[in-house]
Amino acid sequence: MPKLRVARPTNDLAPLVHFYCEGLGLERLAEFAGHQGFDGVMLGHPGAPYHLEFTREDGQLVAPAPTAEHLLVFYFPDAAAWQAAVARLEAAGYPAVPAHNPYWDAQGRTFADPDGYRVVLQQAAWAL
Repeated sequence: MPKLRVARPTNDLAPLVHFYCEGLGLERLAEFAGHQGFDGVMLGHPGAPYHLEFTREDGQLVAPAPTAEHLLVFYFPDAAAWQAAVARLEAAGYPAVPAHNPYWDAQGRTFADPDGYRVVLQQAAWAL
């Protein structure tokens, strides 16, 4: 079974680690510093078939290019787990933002990470 890594550059790793770990509840799985001019961190859940990688390159500024439809969507079939995840993000200082597509507001909440990319917490089971 393949594993999925979603990789994205940033100018500042610390705020993203705070959002995704303290807010979203992911764990720091691995990290590196000074690797051929790059620092990075991998975040996720141990044993999950996916993780997120954020990198910062020395001397390079990245122009974030999020749109309202750049989404990471996490499905929470259990209502209590979904409510806890929403509350954790809000308690970490990240208020929900209106979804561009109203579909996501019907059963979910959308949050913007420090680079402006959006994360949806959907209170539903993945039906595929």
